[in-house]
Amino acid sequence: MASAAMFSSLRRRTSPSMDAFLAPVDLSDASVIKALRAICTELVSSFSGDCSFTPFFHGRNTRSLIRKIQDISVLLDAFGDVRFSKVSFTVFLCFKELYLLLYRTKILIDFVRGSSKLWLLLQNHSISEHFHDLNLEISTLLDAFPLSDINLPEDVEELVVLLRKQTRNSKLSINKHDDLLRLKFYHFLNEFENGRVPEKNELSEFLVEKLSICDVRSCRVEIEFLEEQIVNHDGDVEPPTSVLNGFVALIRYCRFLLFRFEDEEGELGKWKRRMPKKGLITQKIADTFNAIPKDFCCPISLDLMKDPVMVSTGQTYDRASIMRWMGEGHSTCPKTGQMLLHTRLVPNRALRNLIMQWCLANGLPYDLPENADYSSENAVFASPSKAALEATKATACLLIEQLSNGTARSKTVAAREIRLLAKTGRENRACIADAGAIPLLKMLLPSSDALAQENAVTAMLNLSIYDKNKSRIMDVEGCLSAIVGVLKYGTTTEARENAAATLFSLSAIHNYKKQIAQEDGAIKALAGLLKEGTARGKKDAVTALFNLSTHVENCARMIESGAVTALVDALGCDGVSEEAAGALVLIVRQPIGAQAVGNEENAVPGLIGMMRCGTPKGKENAVAALLELCRSGGSATTEKVVKAPALVGLLQSLLFTGTRRARRKAASLARVFQRSENASFHFGGLGVGYAFSGNSAAQDTNFAGDATMAVSISVPVL
Repeated sequence: MASAAMFSSLRRRTSPSMDAFLAPVDLSDASVIKALRAICTELVSSFSGDCSFTPFFHGRNTRSLIRKIQDISVLLDAFGDVRFSKVSFTVFLCFKELYLLLYRTKILIDFVRGSSKLWLLLQNHSISEHFHDLNLEISTLLDAFPLSDINLPEDVEELVVLLRKQTRNSKLSINKHDDLLRLKFYHFLNEFENGRVPEKNELSEFLVEKLSICDVRSCRVEIEFLEEQIVNHDGDVEPPTSVLNGFVALIRYCRFLLFRFEDEEGELGKWKRRMPKKGLITQKIADTFNAIPKDFCCPISLDLMKDPVMVSTGQTYDRASIMRWMGEGHSTCPKTGQMLLHTRLVPNRALRNLIMQWCLANGLPYDLPENADYSSENAVFASPSKAALEATKATACLLIEQLSNGTARSKTVAAREIRLLAKTGRENRACIADAGAIPLLKMLLPSSDALAQENAVTAMLNLSIYDKNKSRIMDVEGCLSAIVGVLKYGTTTEARENAAATLFSLSAIHNYKKQIAQEDGAIKALAGLLKEGTARGKKDAVTALFNLSTHVENCARMIESGAVTALVDALGCDGVSEEAAGALVLIVRQPIGAQAVGNEENAVPGLIGMMRCGTPKGKENAVAALLELCRSGGSATTEKVVKAPALVGLLQSLLFTGTRRARRKAASLARVFQRSENASFHFGGLGVGYAFSGNSAAQDTNFAGDATMAVSISVPVL
């Protein structure tokens, strides 16, 4: 008999019960009969009475199988008059096999009941084969059933013989009408593949008249179900992911072509009520931010890796971080300290695929790096087919038309759909921008309609994830000013937070950092969000300020706009203290920045507090900030640092337990003590003395430097 696992690929939303794989060996003879009757009753009752279920597809196969189950239930009822002690053991072995068969039948019928119409259409052959396999299993089971060992009523025995004959002669039944519809569905996809847009009346006839997909809601159900199959797709399941992506794009196009924006009055409000709060991209990101698997984070930046690559030591880093590290002149592995035998970077495709799967499972955006050496065979997301791209372009044109000429309500809906379409896929973002969405979205940013503004700025954020769109946004006259306007005066918290996240995304391009900082009120608004925003808002603001602080010409503007005060205050705020300290490190490198930070009453105590209670990365940034403060802030600031309470003990702790970079910074700060009025630096009471070499080669002169340090350690013999 076929294994019960044959249906595992059908069950995507819930896994089958273990009962589908194991016969109930622990049940008594009477209990087996009772369990069989219960399953038969459940299956038969679902197709009878007022609440009967009639599948849209595979109705004939389903009804035929249910009739056979009804006949089997008659056989089970006849056992009420049979003494179990007189029945052979073979009979109950057959009943236990029947239990598995009935449970697999239930799994298949539940799948047909719960699947979308289009997925059933695409799986027409496969599902028909599953029904045929069950018929053959029934035949095999009845052939093995020892009728001669049981004293059954004559009519029941005749029924079993007839059922055996019917199942033995059963043939694979594929509904020709359904198969023609399936081929028609592929025909529409092929039209897009060949650069032709199917006729509207043909699409309407197919979806509305043939499949009864008659409104926006039913289109959404179909799209969401197909997207779920893409997430759970196995390599040996047809159709492949690239084709499924094409079908999703096709149905999304039909949704706007056929139904426009009807019924969206109610849908928009419902969507708003169930819409999660958003931060950097969505609240989903906020919820999973602290749960990112450690192995998915770059050891240098501690952020989720976008393009993991391996160096010669076998360690994996994000490509951008390790290239920046090597670009600064380092020839060692940041994690192990070993010399790199070569500078060739090998893509870690296995880890990248795991990260992509995790991001998709958690609803997080993940774009493949544009210039990475990437093999499509190892991809979780297949590259979109030409059909998918053409359908997306056609959809984008419809949405842009509504943004341009629609009613106020239609524009809001179009902005929402662009936002959702741009949430995933570099190609989607490129198509939308190519169609001219950015200037039209800009027009919605000053809107007094909260939904319109929020969707427009979030759509802008999603579009900006694609690097080429960053320049498009910055090149549109007044677009940056409009985004800053939402940040300052946005009608909702979500809109202001997403405006901050958009500035963070745009500031990833170095040339735009100065332009953003010079925009009137931008840094001041970010500083205000950092002070008074939600947890996600603070995260968005501090990451944007960190990016802006990496441009040396922005230092004065950061001071004037109150960003330094906001960053100092953020040192005591969980979730943003690391980035705040990192930004301060960059600011205090310049004398005016060091003076501004040194004048902040809470700066040194805040950094000391991070050295005491912060994360390893936070401690690194804190000691680095104090070191740079001493170097650039003058003697008065240096004196304030070296006289800070508990600093000596914290430096000692970092020298023993800190990360490699933290130890370097701590040792360099200790040398500052040597040059201060504390001429000798000694950690008393622990028996460990440090003598720091004055060799210039040992000086830590680079923020991310790999300076060497000569240390003499005296350890008592135990």
